[in-house]
Amino acid sequence: MRTFSRAAWLVASLLAAAPLAAQSLGELDAIADASASEEGGIALSLEQTERGDLLGALATLERVLALFPKSAEARFNHAMLLCWLDDPQGALAEFQRLEEDDYAPGALEQARANCAAAGAPKEPSEP
Repeated sequence: MRTFSRAAWLVASLLAAAPLAAQSLGELDAIADASASEEGGIALSLEQTERGDLLGALATLERVLALFPKSAEARFNHAMLLCWLDDPQGALAEFQRLEEDDYAPGALEQARANCAAAGAPKEPSEP
């Protein structure tokens, strides 16, 4: 069973994230090289998230998933990023592809609920 240490770190990093500047061709090559392995791509996406480059992190995870479609950790992180980027329906579709046995009891259910709540219509505030 996998733990949520990386996912928890990803959430904490998101809270402290700052916008990222444009990247050079050398940096883009390094990103492509790092995302050629499952572990390297996941680590890179966590770094990108920490720096506030959520779209870059999402793209990195998509490259990882293209090469390693059964990566539960990459798919979970991808779903969370979709949720944070205001695509809760896409995130919930990703969550449906995950196996409960790969996570701590109740963790996947809680992540789905949190994402669904984030996409719920907002109640109008009382004056």
